[in-house]
Amino acid sequence: MALARGYAATDASKPLQPFTFERREPREDDVVISIKYSGICHSDIHQARNEWGNSMFPMVPGHEIAGIVTAVGSKVSKFKVGDRVGVGCFVDSCTTCASRDVDLEQYMPGLVATYNGVEADGKTPTQGGYSDHIVVKEGYVLSIPEHLPFEATAPLLCAGITLYSPLRNWGAGPGKKVAIVGMGGLGHMGVKLAHAMGADVTVLSQSLSKKEDGLKLGADHYYATSDAETFKTLAGTFDLILCTVSAEIDWNAYLGLLKVDGTLVLLGVPEHPVPVHAFSLIPGRRSIAGSMIGSIKETQEMLDFCGEHNIVSEIELIRMDQVNEAYERVTKSDVRYRFVIDMATL
Repeated sequence: MALARGYAATDASKPLQPFTFERREPREDDVVISIKYSGICHSDIHQARNEWGNSMFPMVPGHEIAGIVTAVGSKVSKFKVGDRVGVGCFVDSCTTCASRDVDLEQYMPGLVATYNGVEADGKTPTQGGYSDHIVVKEGYVLSIPEHLPFEATAPLLCAGITLYSPLRNWGAGPGKKVAIVGMGGLGHMGVKLAHAMGADVTVLSQSLSKKEDGLKLGADHYYATSDAETFKTLAGTFDLILCTVSAEIDWNAYLGLLKVDGTLVLLGVPEHPVPVHAFSLIPGRRSIAGSMIGSIKETQEMLDFCGEHNIVSEIELIRMDQVNEAYERVTKSDVRYRFVIDMATL
């Protein structure tokens, strides 16, 4: 075992603090990664504070990891020392399950989360990217395009793939009208990706405070949802709406913005159930769907796409000892648009 240094949540009510723990020695199919940057995802906060009720402590959060390969196992063939790599939301899965589907593995049984999970042995806790290094099976390590800014690439491993997957699945592209609800850490990535795919992109935000940013990042249109006229003006407009917010909004109102056969895809998770009337769906043959992250295959596709189109996240780089302050700012939506920890400051 090798000692690792990081920051951990030791209790749901306490701030993150320095923490030393053990990483496994690399096996023949493992890649050892020196972590250079780790993005802060809102789900890190939910889990560090046990807001989803499934937290295991002590917990080292972080599943938006960008780093450099420092060692590889004897059977590793895809990576070599010095490669720029990433690790996303999971680090293992059931490779022998009858239901296994490499295109949809994020929805299959046996997924091992990068942190707040248990390794395939059923007992060893997984610990995430707020640390100096990580050991990951080769099949769950991703290649980061050489020319992309390293620190701004880290959030692609969650925020990027969370938006890329539904845009691809529901056919965003030329001739399609796509709306992004929320202009935050997820939403701004949706704007960039949908624009690069050739879709006509609209941002639906509570206010117009980020309109200039939205248009600069690729939105064609920008509307305030606090204005009731928005829902009249845009009725029946969109093929696809991606909802990135966790606030309890009126889904019926947003369903009214869809064309016939349009789909509202939920990415944010409201705290309480949201009622939907049948007549919001039936007359327009509209759908509500959900989407999570992507498979390893699709995540690599997303990184390659971002490499081709020079897409990275808009970030604010912070020191490791600023993580608790950053958590508070995220909960207040006081970041444009993603915090990334410089792990050299650990």
